Amino acid sequence: MEPVADVTVIVVTWQGAHLVGECLASLAAQNHAHQTLVVDNASTDGTAALLAAKFPSVKVLSLDTNTGFAGGVAAGLPYVHTPYLALLNNDATADPAWLERSVALLSERTEVAAATARMQLWDNPSVLNNAGVKLMRGGYGADRGLHQPDGPPFDVPTEVFGFSGGAAVLRTDAMRAVGGMPPEFFLYYEDTDLAWRLRLAGWRIWYEPAAIVAHRHAASTDRRSPMFAFYNERNRLLMLIRCAPAGFVLRQIVRFVLTSASLATRRLLRQRVPDDPVFRVTLRLRVLAAVLRMAPRALRQRVAIGRSAVIPRTAIIAAWVGR
Repeated sequence: MEPVADVTVIVVTWQGAHLVGECLASLAAQNHAHQTLVVDNASTDGTAALLAAKFPSVKVLSLDTNTGFAGGVAAGLPYVHTPYLALLNNDATADPAWLERSVALLSERTEVAAATARMQLWDNPSVLNNAGVKLMRGGYGADRGLHQPDGPPFDVPTEVFGFSGGAAVLRTDAMRAVGGMPPEFFLYYEDTDLAWRLRLAGWRIWYEPAAIVAHRHAASTDRRSPMFAFYNERNRLLMLIRCAPAGFVLRQIVRFVLTSASLATRRLLRQRVPDDPVFRVTLRLRVLAAVLRMAPRALRQRVAIGRSAVIPRTAIIAAWVGR
């Protein structure tokens, strides 16, 4: 008899026919029993035909529109009926022991809600992509270990603030209890927001270096694009509104507004401004407009998150910002 699967792996894809095949092949080689659910965000590049022809045993949830990574995971969550839920980017491949080592950590540490992987750069495995998520002083989430040599101190398990949605295994019930993925985020910060909510609920998050994944960094999205800058800045502010202490939220919003005003002034004075999209005043105004439009819902969510929290918001900031 085949072992009963206790993990469902969700792979969200959009226009990724050139990527998802290798990802799914690596899942087929896992030495831990699991189910795979591909959430296809209305791809038009032959993804459906590829899945039907080469991966007929994989379950596929085909969406009518592109809902982004956050929306894709949110759409897939109701179809998960296993104790653990794993996330793997469509532009990543997992070592055969990835699920086994991640589940082992969660089994041994009952206080841990998520095990995040040791993600190496696809074209240079000796360099890290992600070893967990750090919380920076401005409330930004950052890849721990990004572009650093793979080795000490990243070769030992340790507690980290958050997990990377690119390769992690979570307790399904814990994820559901704190509200799952926020579909309105579309792209970016959905994993850091979820990690923050798990921490507020009393859960911990650990990095497992024996769970190895190779990742084509930025293969699916261009991190220098206006789209990246918009969602990155908008979702950071929405995450803070939902999860951070009120004073911290206010300081970061004021800082964003003052920085935007300073950039506008510098442009009027014809002073040099970096060309990165995040420094464009029009983009920053779009971010502010979007945050204002979405703030009422985010504030209602903040109240709900606060009611179920067992760890003070201030304690999260004190323990993790800048660590």
